[in-house]
Amino acid sequence: TIISDPHSSLANWDEAVHVCNFTGVVCDKFHNRVTRLILYDKGLVGLLSPVLSNLTGLHYLEIVRSHLFGLIPPEFSNLRRLHSITLEGNNLHGSIPESFSMLSKLYFFIIKENNISGSLPPSLFSNCTLLDVVDFSSNSLTGQIPEEIGNCKSLWSISLYDNQFTGQLPLSLTNLTLQNLDVEYNYLFGELPTKFVSSWPNLLYLHLSYNNMISHDNNTNLDPFFTALRNNSNLEELELAGMGLGGRFTYTVAGQLTSLRTLLLQENQIFGSIPRSLANLSRLFILNLTSNLLNGTISSDIFFSLPKLEQLSLSHNLFKTPIPEAIGKCLDLGLLDLSYNQFSGRIPDSLGNLVGLNSLFLNNNLLSGTIPPTLGRCTNLYRLDLSHNRLTGSIPLELAGLHEIRIFINVSHNHLEGPLPIELSKLAKVQEIDLSSNYLTGSIFPQMAGCIAVSMINFSNNFLQGELPQSLGDLKNLESFDVSRNQLSGLIPATLGKIDTLTFLNLSFNNLEGKIPSGGIFNS
Repeated sequence: TIISDPHSSLANWDEAVHVCNFTGVVCDKFHNRVTRLILYDKGLVGLLSPVLSNLTGLHYLEIVRSHLFGLIPPEFSNLRRLHSITLEGNNLHGSIPESFSMLSKLYFFIIKENNISGSLPPSLFSNCTLLDVVDFSSNSLTGQIPEEIGNCKSLWSISLYDNQFTGQLPLSLTNLTLQNLDVEYNYLFGELPTKFVSSWPNLLYLHLSYNNMISHDNNTNLDPFFTALRNNSNLEELELAGMGLGGRFTYTVAGQLTSLRTLLLQENQIFGSIPRSLANLSRLFILNLTSNLLNGTISSDIFFSLPKLEQLSLSHNLFKTPIPEAIGKCLDLGLLDLSYNQFSGRIPDSLGNLVGLNSLFLNNNLLSGTIPPTLGRCTNLYRLDLSHNRLTGSIPLELAGLHEIRIFINVSHNHLEGPLPIELSKLAKVQEIDLSSNYLTGSIFPQMAGCIAVSMINFSNNFLQGELPQSLGDLKNLESFDVSRNQLSGLIPATLGKIDTLTFLNLSFNNLEGKIPSGGIFNS
């Protein structure tokens, strides 16, 4: 029932060809019965046909990342020898057939990334007790997770994220020896599963984010949960984000989790300082504590002891101290986000040691002093935001020469002075430049046309003088240009009217004169 086969993947599915030679088909060598039908990334469009249920010797049915639509045929329950069903990444809808409970030899059941709805049939878990892996993620499943799931004693991986499940995690999960539990982005409630995690000594991945769970003692105490994790020494990923969890960030958070690679605790109500015991997590790659109530001093020991840290996000907290110089010891850092705090003092020179840094967000703090020229060593930077601080001095030439900046550079709303560095013209890949609300002087140089990829320029609210160069018309990707509230003079360049992409132009509060040009944005 295939209506489109863009890669001619099934071209040899023809009466002239023996079925065992069909693309994606594997047969039993002794009986010539089809045992495997495996089609990955074929782009097939059509109905998932119930005719496949005639392949009663089938062990593996895997049709992944195509565009199959319709219901999952209940007739597939006739495939009693099936070990694996994988229908990931299609457009299937309807519910999981109740009759699938007859597939008692099933080990793997993966239907992630479809439009499957309805509730999980309890009988599936009552009868398919050999299940090892279930992945129903990214569907529209509803109702509660059946208590019967605990009958599947071999089940080690459960992925149900991005659905609409309600209720609490069933207590029967403690019967299992789970290595992976991912129920993120649902509507599950109740306390964090303290009683559960001690039953899963081999747990590697625990993803509970974006549910409606709470911490203990009426959402005020994280200690019982983190204490219960002390035996989960193999745990690599712990994700508890976006639930408003309350409690103090204490030393038990780190505990014995020395294998931890990812710790996501953002968008909660965790308070207190970051415990020095976090230094025990020497394998940590990602630490996200964004949008909490954290404050206090950040111990330098933490940065000396986390050599593998690649992402550190502490934005939207209550930190008021200087940024620790020791942060420059985390040489693998690619993302550093300390924005929206009250960090004070100077930007550490040591940040220049982070040569792998691609995103640096220090905006919306109380930072003072000059921008360190050492940042010019961060040649992989493509997002830099130092805006809304109290930075002084000029824009370092080294910073303006970061040729790899291709997303944005924002140093607006500071106290920067001096002329626009002509090195800015070398940022050929940058998409947005915002230097607004400073004390910058000098003129806008014709070489700005070298920023050929730029879509937004904001130089407003400075002390720029001179004429606008005609070469601005060469910025063929420019969508927004704001130089309002400066001291610019002369004529408005007619070339601006030739930029087809330009939709926002603000030249107000200057000393410009002459006739308003025609064409392009000037006609609107």
